[in-house]
Amino acid sequence: MKRIAVLTSGGDCSGMNAALRAVVRTAMNEGIEVVGIHRGFRGLIDRQYEIMQNRSVSNILQRGGTILQSARCKEMLTAAGQTLAADTLTGLGVEGLVVIGGGGSLRGAQALAERGTQVIGIPASIDNDLSFTDMSLGVDTALNNILYAVDCLKDTASSHDRTFVVECMGRDSGYLALVSAVAVGAEFAIIPERPYDLEAICGNLRQRYQEGRINAIIMVAEGAGTAHDIAAQIRGRIGFETRVMVLGHYQRGGSPSAFDRLLAARFGLAAVESLLAGESGKMVGLSCSDIALTDFEQVLQAGIRPIDQLMVTLAHKLS
Repeated sequence: MKRIAVLTSGGDCSGMNAALRAVVRTAMNEGIEVVGIHRGFRGLIDRQYEIMQNRSVSNILQRGGTILQSARCKEMLTAAGQTLAADTLTGLGVEGLVVIGGGGSLRGAQALAERGTQVIGIPASIDNDLSFTDMSLGVDTALNNILYAVDCLKDTASSHDRTFVVECMGRDSGYLALVSAVAVGAEFAIIPERPYDLEAICGNLRQRYQEGRINAIIMVAEGAGTAHDIAAQIRGRIGFETRVMVLGHYQRGGSPSAFDRLLAARFGLAAVESLLAGESGKMVGLSCSDIALTDFEQVLQAGIRPIDQLMVTLAHKLS
């Protein structure tokens, strides 16, 4: 193998640059040239690329986001677009491809693999919604961002007798809201994987108010409802003021944590080594501290990664 390509696709997250660096440096140590594709699958179809050098990935380990950038690409949802992307790789003399991204990115990678491209995927999604990996890139950094923000909120909540309803990203996964609720000591976590009773929550908060506990934090996963709607329903029913904070894209950015940097290094190394071993159509993942390969089809058919029952128990017992 003489030349591989790498691209970052889907929503950005901290750790993508660290994974990119690991892919480039591992490949170059094996004497393999690396083509960096700009703007994900969009750039692949439009032939936007550069030949990566060691200096291309210097001083990016600590940077959030992705230096290759990302973009949506509707063409990759069509057979014609997928064929064009595969033909572009062939025309560039690329023998293997590393795709760094979430579920949608893996679907694009799977389509290329079905067209004869040797592809390995690296899971990168702050939602931690991909099956067959204990953690995706960016999750740990996003959690730390949430913790910092909510810790600050708790200071002002206690100073002014307030309930804060905090909305986290996660789409259809409640991982960020649930785990951060345990880590910050929130009173409630509202997630799409579990039904919730808003009247019971209000009753609990009213009882807390009567007992002298006059502030609270409610973590909400965006897939379970909006913080504004939930706050509107409980406002005036609990005895103290209700405010809203939507964390939004703040969760995606920032310097990656040590965990994400090390995970990115392991994923990047494993991706290149898997290509050299002739593997294709598979995602590298973290499984009980080991790196494991799983077929794209198996990952995608499994759907959203199930919520951790231990975290559900912790949230229930410690709230």
